Amino acid sequence: MGKRRFTDDSWNKEPWFRALCTAMTQLNTEEEMANFLRDIATLSELQAWSERFEVAKQLAQGITYREIAKNTGASTTTVTRVGKFLENGQGGYRKVLNAHRHHRMVSSAPPAQSETYTPSEKPVSVLQKYLEKAKNQ
Repeated sequence: MGKRRFTDDSWNKEPWFRALCTAMTQLNTEEEMANFLRDIATLSELQAWSERFEVAKQLAQGITYREIAKNTGASTTTVTRVGKFLENGQGGYRKVLNAHRHHRMVSSAPPAQSETYTPSEKPVSVLQKYLEKAKNQ
């Protein structure tokens, strides 16, 4: 059997994906979710997901793309991609961000115009420090 490929028209109907969603709904605490995610994902994947979520939170607060890139160390391409999913995705970011009062969406961030941000040194987040520590243990 070849490698499964998800497509835009059927990704959410794939049995493996549905099983993953079901498994995640069975987790009751933040610790259980963290342990599951650590078992299923690499540290790089966890860092990328965490970065995207932080970008989404800042977009929801109305912070500019350039500032978000500066604050998080994410590329403006990542910020733009998250912005597109926030506006035109399946509604997952909006559901989670609207569920938490301190992350309420304030307004749509304007589309990124050919912003280029080239940090001389990316900021080190608390998550990055944690992931480095976990990797070295």
